[in-house]
Amino acid sequence: MKTFRSLAVFVVAALVLVGSAVTASAQAVSYVALGDSYSSGVGAGDYGDSGACKRSANAYPQLWADARGVSDFQFNACLGAKTGDVLAQSDALSEATTFVTVSVGGNDAGFTDVMTDCTLGGDQACVDRVEDAKTYVNGTLPGLLDDVYSTLRSKAPNAEIVVLGYPRFYQLGGSCEAGLSEAKREAINSGADTLADVIGARAGAAGFTFVDVREPFTGHEICSPDWWLNSLTWPVDESYHPNVNGQALGYLPALEAVTG
Repeated sequence: MKTFRSLAVFVVAALVLVGSAVTASAQAVSYVALGDSYSSGVGAGDYGDSGACKRSANAYPQLWADARGVSDFQFNACLGAKTGDVLAQSDALSEATTFVTVSVGGNDAGFTDVMTDCTLGGDQACVDRVEDAKTYVNGTLPGLLDDVYSTLRSKAPNAEIVVLGYPRFYQLGGSCEAGLSEAKREAINSGADTLADVIGARAGAAGFTFVDVREPFTGHEICSPDWWLNSLTWPVDESYHPNVNGQALGYLPALEAVTG
């Protein structure tokens, strides 16, 4: 009987130690969220005191960190960030960093200019502007991304690094009766596809995990029955960005699918 009790005490103690180790492991995550407005959560509201960066409490990095009880979380993503800005954001990284997320490239490709020209110009002007952006994405952006990704790896050599892409904006043949023409919507979607393909390729070449959110957002684009993206809205800088559902039901599950 004494032997049985001793064994039972040992088992309970072991389970307590395992549980403590798991908890400590979860709390030991050092997470840095880098990138542009799609990572900062522009369009999802609840920006607190983040100022012009518009870091939302509803953004996927904050939601991921909250769900896992991450105690060391640095939220550096910011509205308008380009590759050069993410290089500056990366000063937050160190050998102690264990997890990094980043989205960047859309602003380098002229996201705002494309949407402005497509809104104000005719069909051909929109198509031409998208083609110019695609030329930049195919020709210039890869080198900029390579520089960012190599910098992230050098500054955070022990971290898991996840690169997140951008969704298509429109459901073609959808329910919208006003706004941009179908030709413009198709052109803009083609630009999103090119951007996702290039970012995915460069992330893969760097040895990072790429999260392609085009599939999760399918059926939830602008003009679909259930929009996860804002159309033209006020404030204007929140236009064409994921709303609360886009962050919580689009980006977050896609990130969770690759992080377990």
